[in-house]
Amino acid sequence: MTPKKYIEKNSVIVEACKRGDRKAQYQLYKLYAKAMLSTCMRFVKQQDEAEDVLQEAFVDAFTKIDSFRMEASFGLWLKQIVVNKSINYLRSKKLDLVDIEDHKHHIVDEGEFFYEDDDKDYKIESINMAMPLLPDGYRTVLNMYLFEGFDHEEIAEFLGISESTSRTQYMRAKKKLLQIMSNGQA
Repeated sequence: MTPKKYIEKNSVIVEACKRGDRKAQYQLYKLYAKAMLSTCMRFVKQQDEAEDVLQEAFVDAFTKIDSFRMEASFGLWLKQIVVNKSINYLRSKKLDLVDIEDHKHHIVDEGEFFYEDDDKDYKIESINMAMPLLPDGYRTVLNMYLFEGFDHEEIAEFLGISESTSRTQYMRAKKKLLQIMSNGQA
């Protein structure tokens, strides 16, 4: 049985972009800009900074569009570029991650992030409002793990930290996020 081949729904527009068609590039931009800005905003706190990162990501995408083989969706391919650009932007700002390899902190169980505490059911809106209040390092690891689907090994490799640091940053981010939300700051 042969594996099912992915069919890109925007293949005509993508092919036009590969030929350098500016109108096609603008069409792809209009199709994906809002969703990709949302991804940027999960990493980068400031709207204007997120917009700059987004523009750089689209420039990179259009520059490298010949490498897009349509084996997955254009949106997924673009999202990887956006996430990488966002993280690189944070790195350039000296992302504050603390390596805890030499400390005696142990994580027994990551558990579920979304849970009920004293009958409070945390909603997506309150999480979205609280996320920008997290320190950059916490927010980055939390985004990569929860929203972008990276595991701790991948996060560690990508950010140049240990896997235990990734896990600790994630646990601290969850704790801080819940604290922000329970204090009514978001």
